[in-house]
Amino acid sequence: MYNQQELASIKAHNLEPRDVEEQIRRFAKGFNPLDIVAAATAKNGIKCLSEARLLEYVKLFEASGARKLKFVPASGAASRMFKKLFEAMDAYKGPQDYDKAMSDKAIADLVNNITKFAFYDDLQAVLKKQGTSVEDVLKNKQLDVLLKAILTDNGLNYGKLPKGLLKFHKTADGSITPFEEHLKEGAAYAASNGTASLHFTVSESHKELFENKLEEVLPLYAKKFNCRFKVSFSTQKPETDTVAVDENNKPVHTPDGGLVFRPGGHGALIANLNQIDADIIFIKNIDNVVQERQNADTLLYKKAIAGMLLSNQAKVFEYLRKLDENPTEALMIEVEAFLKTKLAILPPAEFPLYSENQKLDFLRNKLNRPMRVCGMVVNEGEPGGGPYWVKGADGSIQLQILESTQIPDDKKDIMVQATHFNPVDLVCSTVDYKGNKFDLPMFVDPQTGFISSKSIEGKTVRALELPGLWNGAMSDWITLFVEVPASTFNPVKTVNDLLREAHQ
Repeated sequence: MYNQQELASIKAHNLEPRDVEEQIRRFAKGFNPLDIVAAATAKNGIKCLSEARLLEYVKLFEASGARKLKFVPASGAASRMFKKLFEAMDAYKGPQDYDKAMSDKAIADLVNNITKFAFYDDLQAVLKKQGTSVEDVLKNKQLDVLLKAILTDNGLNYGKLPKGLLKFHKTADGSITPFEEHLKEGAAYAASNGTASLHFTVSESHKELFENKLEEVLPLYAKKFNCRFKVSFSTQKPETDTVAVDENNKPVHTPDGGLVFRPGGHGALIANLNQIDADIIFIKNIDNVVQERQNADTLLYKKAIAGMLLSNQAKVFEYLRKLDENPTEALMIEVEAFLKTKLAILPPAEFPLYSENQKLDFLRNKLNRPMRVCGMVVNEGEPGGGPYWVKGADGSIQLQILESTQIPDDKKDIMVQATHFNPVDLVCSTVDYKGNKFDLPMFVDPQTGFISSKSIEGKTVRALELPGLWNGAMSDWITLFVEVPASTFNPVKTVNDLLREAHQ
């Protein structure tokens, strides 16, 4: 039984006690391991487009009248970008610590290249108000003053702002944020009938900041790109939060006696995506942007991937209609071949023994699902989920994106064989062949969540992570992989990533 404070905290998250009980049971029993068959490679599951096919798909996309929208997960705080800076700021006691601090490459790179950052002018203005300058604080070895001016609310407050609103790039029009770069990209490939539609998922505490920035810059970009913008925001739904437990799987409590809940991870955003009404949805992380002059590859491959989706979807819809009208044996043989050769879906070994009705049901179910085409980059050490062939509960095998935490120890040898990773470069369709929207939570695999360790006020707790948005939350989608160039992936995980060529 839960006491009054516990029940109040459960209700505040739009949950029922039975929901919390199920989460606690999940901590105890864990998740079943996935049946991973092989890594997907360029010769086995990842398509490599010829120049002719690339341009064919681009042309198909540009000629389509599909309603387009760009979906950008943007709720992440920037604090992790500045981990090394926070550590240096906390440890710094005075000029006597300067040489020690500068022995850390991350700090030295920041200091030695400080003028190259897009936020430099703002930083200089902050220090000017304090009666000093960047040059003076470095000359006097006041590294703590510099770092506080970047990180704290007495300065730029970059340690607490959302990553999407930090100044990433210097342009002819001034320094701009990744939020603005996504608006510019949206105008290039997410516009329908002169209107670019974008949706950003943000944290509740940052929503007003994004809205203010949009109001500030929208007239500029509407004029520059001769395009109207339809921009919307949503926040992670409270019912997707999960209860935190201690090492004995007992719920952790707040000082007032309520239960502690944590965000369920980006997999919770499947509920936000489920509210989107569009034919083609581009998904890309907030920090994966480049200077506008360097985004030719990005725009080309975004359009090509979308064209590839439209091409395959058209055939899927055609087959579904034919199966409705006259499901002959010859047609089912043709559809089975299409599943194997074009959609990378391998029926169960027992499929030849199925009855005609069982075969028909299987083929319809495999075709009538949301579809996504995912860009894959050759892995050269960057982090990201990997592409694999996975056997499902029904015995069929298809492509999946998996994080390393989802791969059991007895399958680690398969992980070594992986050649590519997913840079969160997806184009999706969430409508069926009759024009109805799919109910996306119906295609989530609840067995693909995981349990992690987190720290709350210095205390280690166990946290339940929901199936990731492009991992388990989309595991039952029709999934295709296509190789894209590394130039399309330029994330900013640390502040010094902004010194990379793509951001300068």
